[in-house]
Amino acid sequence: MKRLAPRRSLVKQVPVVALGDPEAIRPVMRGETYPAFAAGVMLAFAALLVCYSRGYLLLYGDAVAHLAIARRIVDAHYPGLAQMGGVWLPLPHLLIVPFIRSMQLWQTGLAAAPMSTLSFAISVAGMWRLSRRMMRVRWALVATAFYALNANLLFLATTAMTEALFLMLFVWSIVVTMEGISALRENRTAAAKGRMVLAGLLVAGMVFTRYDGWIVGAVLWCCFAWTLWKSSKETRDSVKVAFGIFTVLCVAGPLLWFWYNAHFEGDWLDFLRGPYSAKQIERKTAPPGQHYRGWHNMGWALLFYTRTAQIDAAFWETGFGLMLASLYGLWLSLRNTTTDLLDRSKQELSTRISLKYGLLLWVPLPFYIYSVAYGSVPIFIPQLWPHAYYNARYGMEMLPAFAIYGSLAAERLDIWIRIHSEGWWKVAARVWQPFAMLLCVANFVGMAIHIPLVLKEGQVNATTRVAFEKAITFALQQMPPDEPVMMALSAHVGAVQESGRTLVSMVSENDSMTWDPALKDPAHSASFVIAIAGDPVDQAVKEHPEGLKELEVLCTSGQPCARVYQSEVWNLSPAKGANIPAK
Repeated sequence: MKRLAPRRSLVKQVPVVALGDPEAIRPVMRGETYPAFAAGVMLAFAALLVCYSRGYLLLYGDAVAHLAIARRIVDAHYPGLAQMGGVWLPLPHLLIVPFIRSMQLWQTGLAAAPMSTLSFAISVAGMWRLSRRMMRVRWALVATAFYALNANLLFLATTAMTEALFLMLFVWSIVVTMEGISALRENRTAAAKGRMVLAGLLVAGMVFTRYDGWIVGAVLWCCFAWTLWKSSKETRDSVKVAFGIFTVLCVAGPLLWFWYNAHFEGDWLDFLRGPYSAKQIERKTAPPGQHYRGWHNMGWALLFYTRTAQIDAAFWETGFGLMLASLYGLWLSLRNTTTDLLDRSKQELSTRISLKYGLLLWVPLPFYIYSVAYGSVPIFIPQLWPHAYYNARYGMEMLPAFAIYGSLAAERLDIWIRIHSEGWWKVAARVWQPFAMLLCVANFVGMAIHIPLVLKEGQVNATTRVAFEKAITFALQQMPPDEPVMMALSAHVGAVQESGRTLVSMVSENDSMTWDPALKDPAHSASFVIAIAGDPVDQAVKEHPEGLKELEVLCTSGQPCARVYQSEVWNLSPAKGANIPAK
């Protein structure tokens, strides 16, 4: 009888590396991620103390608006999910809701701090987990430190902006995708099923946070589908239910948002073409017949976005060097040559998969280039004409890619130096990684001293808005809190926030059932009326001035004037009391 040769064990084909081996490129072990998370918590808390003490939390008008949307979910004539609006995606607002009930947390902006600071800390842990799969431990430290010590991101991690939350979901979705595909390739179906479901939840989170998450989610689905298509029939049958759940989670987000816009806004594409969409805002703000540089021009769009990403990630003009290093690291990854100079047997299957799917970090690049060129999303930075500040934070989406691929390039230089391990080369081999860590610290210090671009944008654009809202705030504080005030809140809800009034005490576009009749008869709809030149209330007062007495005119530099009126007939209105806030 012929004796069959024993099957070779898969375990024996994979070299076993010691946990402390500095040349090992491997997934993290249990407990390795916690120190990175703890470091992220400490950094975020320190940043929060600095930004809160200096009044940075409410510099961005968008941050004020995000807080207001969360507030009106619980503070409105008809509170509930219908108050979320139809342009900005809802997850950030829902995460803020548990803290926004406190008037003090709303007024200070601290209601968003738990969401943003924890998102930052979790994203730092994700960067460590991601970089550890792609490079040696000493360079994984560099990649994680470069990401965590970015002054722009630390500022955003204290505000109600969505970047910190999205980056956390983005980084971890790629980590989970790598781990899930590795499990599929190694036929570990139980792990693969868990990673698929988790990836679906992360994709759903991205889809409900930022629109670039829709594209990332579609690409991640394709990655899993392609891997499954190449797998054995037994593997496909084993994970088909989990893949079905993953697919449903990926598709459900956009479909739910289409339904929400159709149901509450009357147009399933309201977020694309409605009055508050990027397209309509660009039409209102651009001079007649003119468009921003980059409009319908992919070349200019590429220049504006990559230049912004450089400045967001690196101090002064060192962003050019960072971009070149990242592109070199990308080329190395595409060539899969990061271990050519060492023993290739140390490169495990999971590492090769990580190098391949790490390319997902570059997905935001084509998305934003297209958005600038054809999505009515202008980006202005002081380094390029017209030398202004607008949407500079969009470059932050490239920070994980720069951190990872810049470190891959530095690691390659480290390998090359170690080959020439004689004389001064031996000294260089010892100091290169510590020197790279010092560069990360120096980059943070340089950005902090010279004011990081994203913070500077907030400061510049808040100058006239804050002064104007303070003037309106003072006027609101003179009005009885139990009498309704009619005012359009889409542009200057910060005045209501700072004054300490509830949103339910306001007659505004947040509630169409009281707003639409009020526009036809302001005097009988509110005790006081604040009309800002050019807004719907101003138009309503011009068309129906009966029963209104002008009290004062508020004008500040760079903003339209606001006129404050008192109704002479509201006390006689049969509708009196309809808008008085509940005691």
